[in-house]
Parts: sequence; C-alpha cells; structure tokens
Amino acid sequence: MHMSPPAHPLLTAPIGISLWRLAAPTTAVMVAQTVVAIAETYIFGRLGTDALAGFALVFPFMMMMTMMAAGGMGGGVAAAMARTLGAGRREDARALVVHALLLGAALACLFTLLAWTALPSLYRLLGGEGRALDRAREYSNVLFSGALAIWANFFLSALLRGGGDAATPGRYMLLSSVAQIPLSYVLALGIGDWPGLGMAGPALSSLFTSLVSALLQARALWRGKLGFVPVLRVRLQGRLFWDILRVGLIASFSAFTANLTAMLVTGLVGRFGIAALAGYGIGVRLEFMLVPLAFGIGSGLTTLVGVAAGAGQWQRAVRAAWIGSLTAAGALGVCGWILAFVPEGWARLFTSDPEVVAATVGYITRVAPFYCLFGLGMTLSFASQGANRMKAPFAAGLARLFVATIGGWTAVEVLGWGLAGVYVAVAAGMITFGGLIGGPLLIKPWGPHRARLKPSPA
Repeated sequence: MHMSPPAHPLLTAPIGISLWRLAAPTTAVMVAQTVVAIAETYIFGRLGTDALAGFALVFPFMMMMTMMAAGGMGGGVAAAMARTLGAGRREDARALVVHALLLGAALACLFTLLAWTALPSLYRLLGGEGRALDRAREYSNVLFSGALAIWANFFLSALLRGGGDAATPGRYMLLSSVAQIPLSYVLALGIGDWPGLGMAGPALSSLFTSLVSALLQARALWRGKLGFVPVLRVRLQGRLFWDILRVGLIASFSAFTANLTAMLVTGLVGRFGIAALAGYGIGVRLEFMLVPLAFGIGSGLTTLVGVAAGAGQWQRAVRAAWIGSLTAAGALGVCGWILAFVPEGWARLFTSDPEVVAATVGYITRVAPFYCLFGLGMTLSFASQGANRMKAPFAAGLARLFVATIGGWTAVEVLGWGLAGVYVAVAAGMITFGGLIGGPLLIKPWGPHRARLKPSPA
C-alpha cells in the first residue's frame, strides 16, 4: 500500500520556537556581517575621505548584488525548496539543487560582465570624479570579478535554509565573517613593512571568505544534511527553474528598486559635494547594517511560511508572518531611535571632518526613527516569498522608489530644502514601503488561489 511521506517537522512545531531556530543562526551571521561592515567603514576611513566617497559609489551596486543573491533570487531558492519539501516532493528537491546552482552561476557571470563594462560610467553619473572615482574602480573591479564565490555562498545557504537547516550555513558563514575583519584590515592597510593593497584588500577578503564558506556548505549538502543527497546528473526541467524564478524575479526586482533608490539618492546627494557624499555613505551604511536584523528573521519566515504554504496551511503561514515581522519592526525601531538621539557620536566613529559629520547627523536624525516600518516591510517581503504572494512587495518597492527619488528632487529643486529635503524624502519612502506591504496582508490575509468557476447552466 502506498504510504504518504511524513509531515514536515515545521508544520507541527510551535511557530515561535521554529522561527527562533531558523532565524537565530542567520541573525547571528547578519550581526557579524554588521560588525564587518562597521570595521570596513573604519578601514576606508583610515584610507581617507576619497576612499569613503569611492566606497559610497560602489555600495549601492554591491548591496544590489548581495540582496539579489541572498534575499532576491536566494529567497526564491529557499522558498522553492521549502514549498517542495512541504508538499513531500523529495525527488524534485534533489534536482532543485543543481537547477539553483546553475542559475546562480549565470547571474554571477552577468554581474562580472556589468562591472567591467557599465559600472564605471554609472559611478560617474552618481557624481564620482578624480581620486574618489579611482578608489571606487579599485574596489569594484576586484569584488565583482569574484562574484561567482559570493553567489555560490548565498545560494548554498538558501538551499540549506529552505530545507529547514539554518544552523549549518549559519555556523560556516559566522566563522567566515569573523575571519574577514582582520583579513580585510591587513590586506587594506598592510602589516610591518608591507603597505597593503588599499581598496582592493577588503574586496579580496570578502571573496576569499565567501569561497571557503561555500565549499564547506557544499560538503555538508552533499553529505545529506537535509535528509537527501543531491544528484549532479539530472534532466533540466523548466518547471523547476520557474519554481525559483517566479518568486526570485519579483523579489530581485524589489531588491533592484531598493538599490536603484539608493543609487538615485546618492546622485542627489553627490550634487552637494564630496563631504556630503561621504557623510551620506556613513549614514546609509547604518541603514544597511540594520538590514541584517530584519534579514535574519525574514529568511526564517521564508522557510516557515513556504513549508506551511506548500502543505496548504495558510492560517499558520499568516500567523508566522505577523509574529516575525512585528518582532523585526520592534528591534529596528529601538535601534533607530537610540541612534537618532546620539547621531554625532556615531558619525565620529568614522571621521573627524566636521562637514562629513554634519551630513551624517542630518541623515540619521531624519531617517532612523522610521527604521521600524522599513523592518516591517522587509520581513513581510521575505514571508511573501515563501507564500508566493509578491504583488504587495512589488508595488511597495516601486512606490518607495518614486517617493524617495522624485520626492527628493522636488524637495531640492522646487521647495529649496537642500540636503535635508533629500533625507526627508528617504524617510517618507520608508513609511510608504512598510505601509503598502503590511496593509494588504492585514486587510486580506493569504489563502489558496481560488479557481474561477464557470456559471452553472440554467
């Protein structure tokens, strides 16, 4: 007699405990990477204001790739694996590993190509010139040339997380993050009589640690860490690629709009000079340092919601989404308000230039109080990946783009508010983003797709 596969453990365990087990390892990794981000900002500060400004030019593009690999396409990979295992389709799960890795390799090559062709021109459009532009290209050329290691690291992590194992990728990525700090320092600033590699040092450090982490995760995956051993010789199937892409494409577009927002705002800020650009770079770095807190919880929601959706347990999926997102909103809200009260102390950790400090303070005091809504929207966006309900995140990302950029331009050109007006528009974009994702789910919770029924004949 045919026996149905046993129910996935994440369908029966308490939501709070399950979310903790899924989110805690990833959150620990993200916190460690936040420390890495702080350390690297300090290193760039040691290299000079030109280095800080150059990194500010590269940062949106670097974050776009990272967010696509980890939370966009990576979220699509984790969601596909979670839904497949939630539905009990073990053979599809085995084949999904190879489909995901092939897709990741293709996307990595695309970013490498873009870095060597289009990005230098984009840096100029964002206000990069002189030594700041040179520093940007030094960092960018090295980092994006090794994009394959970064994509492999995040996609292997997504496969393991999607299967319910967040501890294994968390352990390896945490170790690589800890090692990255001293390695970046030595490679950038040198040791003894060796002067170091400057801007290329932190980029090489990131690539090396990503490669080591990817190799360790691949070993764990092929040792059956998820209860099965992947197979390399599989028949490629369009439906398995589409299972990743139908979520990953929209999620990546949302990541793209988020980073396009940062790029266009960078262009607006760049009009006020190098000091403003460097100060904005420190301020926006803070925003992306806090993103990992939401990412850690959100990545757990992708798996938890995805398994529940695959099994048709929609009420559990919605409940998990709200528990996780409100937790993230509270955590980011507390951090944002604390920093809003001590903005100058934060700025002086990285620079003593009074103009750069003033630009950083202006950003933090106007934007940080609204990190709570940014965290709410971001975590619900991850939950939407697991549920394959991406319309609200798509619309919210576009709305944030228009509010922050067109609003920023209007504040500068029409209202004459200067740099402060750009920052007000950024804050308004965050409010819009959180409201447009949370509002629809509150009004109409997720449920199964209803088939259209033909009217009965009279």
